[in-house]
Amino acid sequence: MEFVLYLVLGGFAGVLAGLFGVGGGLIIVPVLVFSFSAHGFSPEILTHLAVGTSLATIIFTSINSILAHHRKGAVRWPLVLWMSLGIVLGAALGSLTAAAIQGPMLQKIIGVFAIAMAIQMGIGFKPRGTRDVPGRPGLSAAGVVIGWASAIFGIGGGSLTVPFLTWRSVSMQQAVATSAATGLPIAIAGALSFMVVGWQDPRLPTWSLGFVYLPAVVGIACTSMIFARVGANLAHRLSPRVLQRLFALLLLGVGINFLI
Repeated sequence: MEFVLYLVLGGFAGVLAGLFGVGGGLIIVPVLVFSFSAHGFSPEILTHLAVGTSLATIIFTSINSILAHHRKGAVRWPLVLWMSLGIVLGAALGSLTAAAIQGPMLQKIIGVFAIAMAIQMGIGFKPRGTRDVPGRPGLSAAGVVIGWASAIFGIGGGSLTVPFLTWRSVSMQQAVATSAATGLPIAIAGALSFMVVGWQDPRLPTWSLGFVYLPAVVGIACTSMIFARVGANLAHRLSPRVLQRLFALLLLGVGINFLI
């Protein structure tokens, strides 16, 4: 049953990754926290384990999502390149920051972030393209901030990258596609950092590589790579407004639960 849960979670996360460019982490982390808690993992490290595992699964989600968006010519690769330089540094710093925060407090921080994202998605707030795309230093600096926050929350960065790019006058479809591409370096750098930070922690369960739980990675990756294509195709064909509002309600419930 545990592995079936990871398969279902992977399918849901894959669709979200392709549809919204959010990498799926906004739903993967809470579900993994609940799952790990039910399995009796140490409360001091289960949130860190959920975040690190989420980042590892996003590696696989991102690959198929990137391919689907690239085929449609929507990825702006120069932006991906220069943002990724900062993202790698930011993700490493974010994993160190998360490791320094106690598990229960990290859950509350993630809960506040989930509520903020629920409000943003629920009201449909989208920054207007009032400024041009920044130069290379500006893109790298933005990448540091996005990578740092994404590693703390275990997300692919789409909820931060998409608003940033649309604010910088990038069209929504290109912003989502480019965000999906930047999610890959976030996931790789973040997952590796969580592996190193949690290496040989005596509280880790069997089949863990640092703060990455391999059974969950395998289960989620199996279905997320398939369903990411479905989400990416829907993003180019359907208006996701109703789905956004439903997802916002789900995030609101998750965030409140984390804070209680």
